[in-house]
Amino acid sequence: MRGGKLKVMKRIFDVFMSFFLIIIFSFPMLVVMCLIACEIGRPIIFKQTRPGLHGKPFEVYKFRSMNNKKDKNGELLPDELRLTKTGQLIRKLSLDELPQLFNVLKGDISLVGPRPLLMEYLSLYTERQARRHEVKPGITGWAQVNGRNAISWEEKFELDIWYVENRTIWLDIRILFMTLKRVFKSEGINQAGKATMDKFQGSKDEEVENRE
Repeated sequence: MRGGKLKVMKRIFDVFMSFFLIIIFSFPMLVVMCLIACEIGRPIIFKQTRPGLHGKPFEVYKFRSMNNKKDKNGELLPDELRLTKTGQLIRKLSLDELPQLFNVLKGDISLVGPRPLLMEYLSLYTERQARRHEVKPGITGWAQVNGRNAISWEEKFELDIWYVENRTIWLDIRILFMTLKRVFKSEGINQAGKATMDKFQGSKDEEVENRE
């Protein structure tokens, strides 16, 4: 199933499942909001511009997991120093991603697809890596259930491209079930020894070397 039919089926599936999940997780989301308000303060929701389908910008929603503490020079402290206890917990349980269900309802993203990364990465992708934007980004994806932040950027992009080339509704359902398993086991949440994944610096030079 490809093209328009797959697109329609995914949209119907996304709307139905995201609405259902919002109802199911409404109480946990309320609890998380209260915890963030008490420990970190407002705003409770973190918003950031990310590239969507074909690189078109949209505003992604997440629960805040870090405070805004700065050093004596007015610069934000490293992520591992700003990540709060509540933030660690909601990240471990992937609860920080729940507000993205509203992004799914809006049509910005899908439940399953390559994760929406930073706008600054668009100019760093190789032609092949840029193919990850041929489909809508997702809350979870093939890369997330096959290593998440425990694998390299290049490995994640290859997994994203594999998804683009092989996507089906049944694969989406499989990925959702695999995601639940990973969440319960707390696998691959952080890069070894770090609170967050190092920024992507580009791999164009590597591609040139491989061609030579």
